[in-house]
Amino acid sequence: MNTKNNQYKKHLAWFLDMMAAEKGAADNTLAAYRHDINQFFAFTGIESPEQISVKDISFYINKLGEKAFAPKTQARKLSALREFCRFLFSEKILKDNPTANILTPKQEKPLPKFLTPQQIRQLVERAQNHKSLSGKRIGVMIQLMFATGLRVSELVALPENAINYNKHQLSVYGKGSKERLIPISQSAIEAILDYTNKTRDNFIAKGKKSPWLFPSKTATDGHITRDAFFKELKKLAAECGFDTRLISPHTLRHSFATNLINHQADLRSVQKMLGHESVATTEIYTHITSQRLMDTVKQKHPLQRLKI
Repeated sequence: MNTKNNQYKKHLAWFLDMMAAEKGAADNTLAAYRHDINQFFAFTGIESPEQISVKDISFYINKLGEKAFAPKTQARKLSALREFCRFLFSEKILKDNPTANILTPKQEKPLPKFLTPQQIRQLVERAQNHKSLSGKRIGVMIQLMFATGLRVSELVALPENAINYNKHQLSVYGKGSKERLIPISQSAIEAILDYTNKTRDNFIAKGKKSPWLFPSKTATDGHITRDAFFKELKKLAAECGFDTRLISPHTLRHSFATNLINHQADLRSVQKMLGHESVATTEIYTHITSQRLMDTVKQKHPLQRLKI
């Protein structure tokens, strides 16, 4: 067995341990880092981390382009490699950081898809009138997501005690296990209380207790899965006659942010509620409103159809 190859695997294991312990990286993130870094060594044929050079990284990025990886995917893989090289440099395994001057592949950022408050209301009303308990539950989850902008992973794993009903606040631990407090509307509070009083217990096995707000009798983690929520959301959207290709849990999160920005909410406040590290990530929602304004001017301005 190649000892150099073992050395690279050893450093990769140390790197992943560091990302988990110091930066609170989630399991999915660690799995992606492992896959992307393994792929780099496989593509370049490098066996030892000390051998990594600017030339190798440029070769790797070009190879990804040749194999028709999307710019977004290339950027993600380069980001993983950057983190790994920073780690190797900090541990004095590399004399310098070969990724320091490597440019990220350019990528167009599509504007996030979102639903209007009227469309959200239509989904919720359809769910409230549903005969199935899972249909009623999905309506509460939609209301909660639109009211707070939670990530779907945060929503499905939300503890029942995360909501302070007196203060109208929701406490959630997001990326990097960072806690944030999100104000929650009275209408969302009422919907949750109605659900917990009438529906929630039906998703808990008889004689058992559950810490989750949205428990499940069958899921391994004890709460509804992201997959199950996605399928129920798509099903409900189809019943409302919506284009299901435009509907996803993330659409609800985008709808929350867009609705706030449309009502002149402070960008920093929206950033905090969404749990974005940088306000630059939140700024994309201002582009949505700008685009809508331009579309409105094109359609409604009295001189739009004037022929010169």
